Amino acid sequence: MVSYRKSRICVYTDFGASSPLVDSVILSVASSRLPTPQILPSRHFLRNLVPSQSNPTSSAPLVWLHSAEQYFPTDLQVFLDNTKPRVNFNEVAGPSPLDLNSLNRLGGDVFLTCKDDPTTSPAWIKGTKPNAEGKTEGATTGAVIVNDKGNGNVDVFYFTFYANNWGGIVAGIKSLNFGNHVGDWEHTMIRFANGLPTHMWYSQHANGQAFRYDVTRKHNSGLRPLAFSSNGSHANYAIPGTHDHLIPNFNLPGGVLEDHTNEGFLWDPLPNSLFYRFDAPANKFTAYDGKAPLAWLDFGGRWGDQEYPTSDRRQVKVFGQAKYGSGPTGPRDKQLGRGNVCPDNGKTCILRTILVPKSVGSEDELLEGDVVQE
Repeated sequence: MVSYRKSRICVYTDFGASSPLVDSVILSVASSRLPTPQILPSRHFLRNLVPSQSNPTSSAPLVWLHSAEQYFPTDLQVFLDNTKPRVNFNEVAGPSPLDLNSLNRLGGDVFLTCKDDPTTSPAWIKGTKPNAEGKTEGATTGAVIVNDKGNGNVDVFYFTFYANNWGGIVAGIKSLNFGNHVGDWEHTMIRFANGLPTHMWYSQHANGQAFRYDVTRKHNSGLRPLAFSSNGSHANYAIPGTHDHLIPNFNLPGGVLEDHTNEGFLWDPLPNSLFYRFDAPANKFTAYDGKAPLAWLDFGGRWGDQEYPTSDRRQVKVFGQAKYGSGPTGPRDKQLGRGNVCPDNGKTCILRTILVPKSVGSEDELLEGDVVQE
């Protein structure tokens, strides 16, 4: 059922066995950039609520960007327009034009490398700052990917893209900076069971945190959960404040390398996203509106420069860590068909019931009410 009230779209969903119910939700969002759709998680859950402008409810996350953020969400095509394909630092032939419909014609060993020197902070690499309504006007900055597993069990991934990642500084010393890279894919994921949102995943560098959905912070407009994006590195956290920036196989004491989050710029990624369904058994994407480009999702290379060698004047190694690392892979590589809420990366998957910051030594610490997902 779709109801229209005061020009705001409210869509009831019941994520049951019928995939068209899921499709109708996403299609309504994809075809209606303005006004922002409000997605109601379940007619059963909301049987006592009346959808209206005074009570907009949705499960799509809103993002608080940091007040000191310099590298905002970036239009995907703008990024492609300002990069060229390279393999082992050598330029290779690519499709012309290079766009979201042709990107899959590049090999998996390709790095989409800046035409400019990224260390000079060209204007395009700073992205698009959200306007007063929280939208990145004129910029397609991410994708929503839905994996409908049937019987009301659905994983919805919310991917966001930034042209640049600033890694932070060590021990507050500006000259000790590492972990920067061109290109930055981040995501959150909400898991639905029996039609209801149950848990939310927040990506953070090579891992992240999972929380029960009902304990996540929500925007004051309704049920939309909040993610707090760290300054420069864009790691997603469940709460504002200071978090230890954890790096795999590199053990720093707590407080030496930190991520910082606060309520700086409120961003709604939904109106500027592309919408897809993902068939995990077939390993196939389809566009909800039948028009959104698909080829870019099959690009297996890197969104950004290759890690510079130490012979490059821009490169410095800090405690063995590169100041400028390689760009990331895209959404396909983020375990869209995962079994647990967390990706399978060798780490314990803890579904937390208390909102806590990320801190050294706490990743495997169980708190009251936490559940380990085997």
